[in-house]
Amino acid sequence: MLKFSRKLLYAIEAVVDIAYNSGGEPVQIRDVTSRQGVPQRYLEQVMQRLVKAGILKGVRGPKGGYLLGKERSKICVGDVARVVMEMNLDEESPETESTIAGPIGQLIVQPLWLEFQDEILRMMDKITVEELTARAYRKGIPSEAYDRMTYAI
Repeated sequence: MLKFSRKLLYAIEAVVDIAYNSGGEPVQIRDVTSRQGVPQRYLEQVMQRLVKAGILKGVRGPKGGYLLGKERSKICVGDVARVVMEMNLDEESPETESTIAGPIGQLIVQPLWLEFQDEILRMMDKITVEELTARAYRKGIPSEAYDRMTYAI
């Protein structure tokens, strides 16, 4: 089930940070956490799942870190949300799976919530990482990508 948790917001923020600051070079998780103020403990598991889902690519070694697994225009916010939703399902215990017990809750409220969730995910699927990095640029947020680029021929 879709939850607007800190984990979800941090995951979206991390993917956009990597897209915005990589400049073709891997971005280390400590750089993301220092720029965005996101606790590293929240990101470590999420980043591994994002790599497994193909949204990010992990690069090992002293200059390693994370890169986008596909083009910015091919990654949407909904992709990231689904990875976090899957993580939340893995973490939930069976007794918290369904908190709605009555017939109105089960037959009316829960299906309504699922409709809302589907609509929110459709909206999230319309917003790409490319669009969010463009918004960051327009807002004047500094990017380390520009420092990493070289213009030698």
